[in-house]
Amino acid sequence: MPPGGAMQPRERKALKARAHALDPIVHIGDKGLTAAVLAEIDRALASHELIKVRAGGMDRDARDAALSEICARLGAQPVQHIGKVLVIFRARPEAAPA
Repeated sequence: MPPGGAMQPRERKALKARAHALDPIVHIGDKGLTAAVLAEIDRALASHELIKVRAGGMDRDARDAALSEICARLGAQPVQHIGKVLVIFRARPEAAPA
């Protein structure tokens, strides 16, 4: 995927396939998208690149807004939004040559 570029359909399809077997590792609670939740999502993306986030207490529009905000603030790409589950991808930075 080009840095900062839009995700190609084939890349999105491959990420959806990878995400299928994943369980949500971050849950957005009643307080919504707090700084602590964003920090936890940031840590999860740094460790895993591809994660699922469960946004159980939010309606559809709030989940859409949360997905957009997460991606904008953390430099991530939205992969999928199905029901109350958001799938997010952020490539690990490539290691600098030694």
